Amino acid sequence: MRHADRVVLVTGGSGGIGAALVERYLAEGAAVGIVDLNGEAGERQAAELRSRGCRAHFAAADVADYASCEQAQRKIESVLGPIDILINNAGISPKHDGKPSPVHRMDPAEWQRVVAVNLNGAFNFSRLVTGGMIDRRYGRIVSMSSVAGKAYLGDIVACHYSATKSALIGFTRHLAGELGPHGITVNALAPGRIATPLVRTVSDAANNAVVDVTPLGRLGEPSEVADVCCYLTSPDAAFVTGQVIDVAGGWLMT
Repeated sequence: MRHADRVVLVTGGSGGIGAALVERYLAEGAAVGIVDLNGEAGERQAAELRSRGCRAHFAAADVADYASCEQAQRKIESVLGPIDILINNAGISPKHDGKPSPVHRMDPAEWQRVVAVNLNGAFNFSRLVTGGMIDRRYGRIVSMSSVAGKAYLGDIVACHYSATKSALIGFTRHLAGELGPHGITVNALAPGRIATPLVRTVSDAANNAVVDVTPLGRLGEPSEVADVCCYLTSPDAAFVTGQVIDVAGGWLMT
């Protein structure tokens, strides 16, 4: 129960890694605010969790829209209390017939949307919650980057995804320096190929090719990413900040 009595906000919390994060933090005693664009799925998820006796609350929001994020933050804090831990997990990686768009064919609107969700979304919620964290001299922020933020994965993701995931690494390191004096740690995770619906948007051949060059010889599980995230926000990692931790089974070791 390392997170007993903490309030956690997870963006993109209704599926994949986000849903695993929600379950893991609830298991460790936290109250969890879930933010997702899919309001119907999120409300069902939160209702099911509350039926199990968990402290969970859902707020629909488009993380790319600051006003929408602010409304969701206020809704969650009005029910659960001030946010202690922020997990910037929401992200998208559009494909076309299972393949990423090359830059010379990319719709500029698609580029803008990916940047707005993957990068601006992390800024929006970080902007909203850090004032309270500074006042309380406590906070934990983890943003979901990717191994694609550190290496070329052209058969799997497009340039907008790689650019935003790389930017999240810089964002994380800057915030770690800026917020450290206020008792706030800021880290990032860089998952490899994790068995989520997003990963299934590319061909089995592409995913199998990754497995073939992954030392542990398999895709990762969402729960394994959640385990590392919970470590980074726990008392066990109180002296860890500004770090990017690969959760990739040894794939693309740098």
